[in-house]
Amino acid sequence: MSDTATQGIKTVLHPVSDLAAAKAVYSALLGMEPQADAPYYVGYEAEGQHIGLVPGGREQGMTSPVAYWHVADIEAKLAEVTAAGATVKETAHDVGGGRLVATVADPDGNVLGLLQDP
Repeated sequence: MSDTATQGIKTVLHPVSDLAAAKAVYSALLGMEPQADAPYYVGYEAEGQHIGLVPGGREQGMTSPVAYWHVADIEAKLAEVTAAGATVKETAHDVGGGRLVATVADPDGNVLGLLQDP
């Protein structure tokens, strides 16, 4: 086993076609209003997990919700999982505030997200 163990799944992003309708459902499900509420993204902090709604996510290639594994070193983890057989779908890039995200596909095509906070 490597020294690049994950910090677990802490973020799940959901592609949505109707942000207002999805926000109503997720607010009811989680019993709270979102902490981040913008036309391009709605996010909730619930019991140590971040749940995000991504309008137009399907057009961005999200075919289902994506679970993001939090890691200390995204480039090292990308190298490790690709050496083990994963395929990079989205290279590591900054999504704001120094937060880096990337996605890979496992051998069966399941999408796995990686996330590194600054």
